[in-house]
Amino acid sequence: MNPDDLLKQWQQEEQEPFEGWDFSYLNGRMFHDEPSWSYEQRAAALMQNAAALLDMDTGGGERLLGLREHWPARVVATEGYPPNIRLADDRLRPLGVTVVPMESSDYTQMPFADAAFDLVLNRHGAFNAADCARVLAPGGTFLTRQVHGLWAQDLLAVFGATPQWPDSTPAKYVPRLETAGLTIVDVQDWQGELRFADVGAIVYYLKAVPWLVPDFSVRNHAAQLLDLQARLDAGDRLVFEARNYLIEARKP
Repeated sequence: MNPDDLLKQWQQEEQEPFEGWDFSYLNGRMFHDEPSWSYEQRAAALMQNAAALLDMDTGGGERLLGLREHWPARVVATEGYPPNIRLADDRLRPLGVTVVPMESSDYTQMPFADAAFDLVLNRHGAFNAADCARVLAPGGTFLTRQVHGLWAQDLLAVFGATPQWPDSTPAKYVPRLETAGLTIVDVQDWQGELRFADVGAIVYYLKAVPWLVPDFSVRNHAAQLLDLQARLDAGDRLVFEARNYLIEARKP
């Protein structure tokens, strides 16, 4: 396929819709290794002894819905991205979940009472360690799986970008949680591979996660995309660095 046809094909990819945190469009085209540990399995186990659950930055509620059979009596979810707020509300509210619009950050004060929850979950969302500790009841648990700050840094480098939050690591957040009075139960730091079967999959991925490469578009980054295609045509694999970490902390 000539370059003009490739660029037209990739422009179609960047127009494909994306909602919630659902990458099913890339099934069979994007792959990444999974850690030896499972956030979902640990979350399900912790729910067995919980009465009130907070799921921070729930996205469109996809992951929370996947754990529905384990839900405690009271479930609250937060989300800050407007399209996802509507999606989460449509999916979760009919099931009795309270969806609270809230943008999370390292400094956000959540609109919940002290000791309101005995389990706080956070998958790939920002969090204020001190406030997570505040809303936890004594004996409660905070569990988070995070994208490491250096996730796919080699992919970003192809487009002249660098990680926006390179310090998002256990080394940053473990001390914050300890300072907030929580006891660290487990820390896992994992590294594996992120693989793409074709360049169009990279286009879709970078449009879906716009903070990775600011102002990414086929028009702005045609040369880099064609270079990736040349690598693929030469027999190279489109393989980059995947990194995640998990922290579990308990309130005494």
